[in-house]
Amino acid sequence: MRFRHRAAAGFATLLLPLAGLVGLAAAPAQAASTATATFTKTSDWGTGFGGQWTVKNTGSAAISSWTVEWDFPSDTKVTSAWDATVTNSGNHWTAKNAGWNGTIAPGASVSFGFNGSGPGSPSNCALNGGSCDGGPSVPGDNPPSAPGTPTASSITDTSVKLSWGAATDDKGVKNYDVLRDGKKVATVTTTSYSDTGLTAGTDYSYTVQARDTADQTGPVSGSVAVHTTGGGTNPPPTGDKVRLGYFTEWGIYGRNYNVKNLVTSGSASKITHINYAFGNVTGGKCAIGDSYADYDKAFTADQSVSGVADTWDQPLRGNFNQLRELKAKYPNIKVLWSFGGWTWSGGFGDAAKNPAAFAQSCYDLVHDPRWADVFDGIDIDWEYPNACGLSCDTSGAAAFRDVMAALRAKFGSSALVSAAVTADGSAGGKIEAADYAGAAQYLNWYNVMTYDFFGAWDAKGPTAPHSPLTSYSGIPKDGFTTADAIAKYKAIGVPANKLLIGIGFYGRGWTGVTQDAPGGTATGPAAGTYEQGIEDYKVLKGSCPVTGTIAGTAYAHCGSNWWSYDTPATIASKMSWVKSQGLGGAFFWEFSGDTSNGELVSAINSGLG
Repeated sequence: MRFRHRAAAGFATLLLPLAGLVGLAAAPAQAASTATATFTKTSDWGTGFGGQWTVKNTGSAAISSWTVEWDFPSDTKVTSAWDATVTNSGNHWTAKNAGWNGTIAPGASVSFGFNGSGPGSPSNCALNGGSCDGGPSVPGDNPPSAPGTPTASSITDTSVKLSWGAATDDKGVKNYDVLRDGKKVATVTTTSYSDTGLTAGTDYSYTVQARDTADQTGPVSGSVAVHTTGGGTNPPPTGDKVRLGYFTEWGIYGRNYNVKNLVTSGSASKITHINYAFGNVTGGKCAIGDSYADYDKAFTADQSVSGVADTWDQPLRGNFNQLRELKAKYPNIKVLWSFGGWTWSGGFGDAAKNPAAFAQSCYDLVHDPRWADVFDGIDIDWEYPNACGLSCDTSGAAAFRDVMAALRAKFGSSALVSAAVTADGSAGGKIEAADYAGAAQYLNWYNVMTYDFFGAWDAKGPTAPHSPLTSYSGIPKDGFTTADAIAKYKAIGVPANKLLIGIGFYGRGWTGVTQDAPGGTATGPAAGTYEQGIEDYKVLKGSCPVTGTIAGTAYAHCGSNWWSYDTPATIASKMSWVKSQGLGGAFFWEFSGDTSNGELVSAINSGLG
């Protein structure tokens, strides 16, 4: 999708399998029983990373000073640090508290951070002379095993009883954390718990995690789904058409659009699928896009789907946990993890060199046990196979088909596998550059990107609607319409029910325009909130109201600006066309461009009903 630019990512967090132990300055030999320290990787940019040590006083007396020590491989170094004095002797690194943060009260904690270069992780950690004893992997003290998958009984409108098999530990299990929809709701010393205060007719997911006598937590158990009795349910959309929306990982930053907004807008009850955008494609593998947004950002109670704030020690936070909570409320929704996009499509060339290895990497990432229950499949957004987008790909016409075949083989027949594909229906255009017909057999559907046909990258115009349904007299380029793209895919043998058309929840515009009708000249892109030449529908609806329609979409001339965008009325006509063509449904880019009451999503849903 032409305008998919990533906002500056926040800090990312990846818990590493090690921790350091800290103790009283006057009694380092007692460190194991009085304090802990854990290392967290807060960000990773390939050639370097951010790190953080957190020291927690688990004893009953204050700690007056602390010194953390660890080893790095020879290719990894600290380049800068804050809130501690960090020095090294060769590969051995030492961090001492600053003058103001040496004292730690019982139950309190302090942290210091650093930036590092290289790929390594710390090892052989110690603090105040004590041996490591505070994280998920402790020399001489293994973390507990995963408890048995909980079973549910005595389910009522507002409560459920949970029971599970005991975990094991070499030094003893102290207690269990009970997690509802990924968030801790109780800590108990027995292997059962009754959860109360639930909502009638609601879906919940429960897991359990054991904690040993050193306060180490083991892996999370399998999950059990619970549906409380009584109440009502959120009916899924009617009909058999796909209603899919893109949720962007970076939307939680400047746009302040969270998964919860799908609920408050009413959109969650009117969609069938979500594409979470984007995972990266690099080194021939699927990779995390923004780890902070994906699985670490702590959402407050008012930002959270469940209405419960994230805690520092829950196994999964971020958008992934919010999607998990959304699926608990709306179990009909399926979520696909989309990889690539405009910015990250350059990595598909390497992926195409070994499709099986690429598919394995994607499968392993999507099925990571921390979030395996969140995703129902994978979406590939390669812009464009054997053609040019942000960069030019020369993988050959068969590469796209081969990658899709490998993904289907690895993910299996029950998973959803889809792809966002070009809508260039011109003679000799991008549809002809790759074997989309051969690949279709491996996919559930194609998201045909029937928008961004025209825009202010042609700074002087002519003005033209960016998402025309059909051709019209004076269109700047033949074949750049929804109807032309769909006709071409059908002609090469792609089944109609595997084709979804795309709706942009935004407009594209020019400035310096005097002509109301399409085809006018311009002086450049119109100003936009986040990027020149593009603006959300929710803004344009009031700032530059529609003055006309052409080729099944709307345009607006206000002052010297000229915009084109879809409205509920034009979406209704496009959805009628989808049904007349026997297509599989529609998708849109992306949720945050809609109004706060989700009027464009409503138009898609009712139009396909």
